[in-house]
Amino acid sequence: MTTLAWRSEFELKQARMDRTHVEFVELLEAVETATPGAAANAALGALLEHTVAHFEQEEQWMGQLGFAAENCHAMQHQSVLQVLREVVRRHGLQADEALVRALVTALAEWFPVHATMMDAALAMTMAERGFDAETGTLAEPLPAGAAAITGCGGGSCG
Repeated sequence: MTTLAWRSEFELKQARMDRTHVEFVELLEAVETATPGAAANAALGALLEHTVAHFEQEEQWMGQLGFAAENCHAMQHQSVLQVLREVVRRHGLQADEALVRALVTALAEWFPVHATMMDAALAMTMAERGFDAETGTLAEPLPAGAAAITGCGGGSCG
């Protein structure tokens, strides 16, 4: 059994975001089940490549919705990427399967919380504002002079 499996509570009713999240869970499983050595390096590389694009996409959406550049959601993305890049770097220098297992465990604990809180708040903001992730169109732009969103977009995030 894998550390993290896709569950229906991760679905956020934003098709593009949901597809990206399914892919993240699948790539994390591929890292977990990869044979040590070249296969593990390839799986880690694929996870990193996906995660960079995944987070860039969400941050682009946040920008279009009026989130401040420095918001807690984007800052969490940067922290995760920093750790992931370091694990990829260290594993490439000297295969460290314990480090990879620790990464998988940490990401499997992090993702459900992030998806059901921060990403859910982003998805809710997208729905409320009529944002179409496929086309990048926004039905209800922010009024001129509106304050940028500095939290994660939900009421529980500062």
